[in-house]
Amino acid sequence: MPDNNRSPTSSRASSSASYDNSSSAAGRVAQNSVFERFARAGFVVSGIVHVIIGYIAIRIALGGAGGTADQSGAMTELAAKPGGIVALWVGVVAFGLMALWRLAEAALGSSSKPDADSKKSEAINRVKAFSLAVVYFAFAVSAFGFARGRGKSSSDESAGLTGRLMHTTAGTIVLVAGGLIIIAIGGYHVYKGASQNFLDDLEGTTSDLVRRLGTIGYIAKGLAIAAVGLLVILAATQSEPSKAAGLDGAFKTLGAQPYGVVLLVVAGLGIITYGLYSFAMARYAKM
Repeated sequence: MPDNNRSPTSSRASSSASYDNSSSAAGRVAQNSVFERFARAGFVVSGIVHVIIGYIAIRIALGGAGGTADQSGAMTELAAKPGGIVALWVGVVAFGLMALWRLAEAALGSSSKPDADSKKSEAINRVKAFSLAVVYFAFAVSAFGFARGRGKSSSDESAGLTGRLMHTTAGTIVLVAGGLIIIAIGGYHVYKGASQNFLDDLEGTTSDLVRRLGTIGYIAKGLAIAAVGLLVILAATQSEPSKAAGLDGAFKTLGAQPYGVVLLVVAGLGIITYGLYSFAMARYAKM
């Protein structure tokens, strides 16, 4: 028969033990030395990609050689550099392990114990961990394609998918909803930068330089992400799929505005700043 007289203290103890078991499992996954080194290398590769994206945006603003100011454009340029293919293969492994790390957090919980009243925040953290796992897995797949010389333009793929969805009312609704979600994600990045909540992701005491890089980087990336979401909504409502060209489209739309050159240079510097913060994450991120 079930024990109906089980005390609240006993229930809390059981819940705590269950959490400790899952968190220790997540900790063992994250703190494996080989796993951790490759996962941290993922932050380095991500930083390189963001620096190249920012550089391409500035180059476009100043009227230099063209290029695609997004993830695929950055990987194309990286592949053309000496040692770039090797870096991309490292990125495949590193991004894949980062995806597995986040999946472990989504399934088992964080490897660090949350506050006593944070069951809700723990659930939110698991959703965020799963979302990041999807993002890192997509990065791994993209890096794999470019490492093999078969990478595809993410801008073209985005515009093509948008065009197909526009053929139905349901597809248009999905696009608008997706655009709103992207804007919300961008807004969260801006909030995280402005509030400096990103410091919770780091171990130990961080320097003023790291705090500044994180603040500027998150705000800049958040604004860029929000611009992508806005363009998706405009593309859906105006039946112009070419507008939904991802980050590259957002940068080029920004460059076409009054004072666009200045705005695009500032945006490029902001993305570069996020890339530099990613290098700091490789050293200080909690694993």
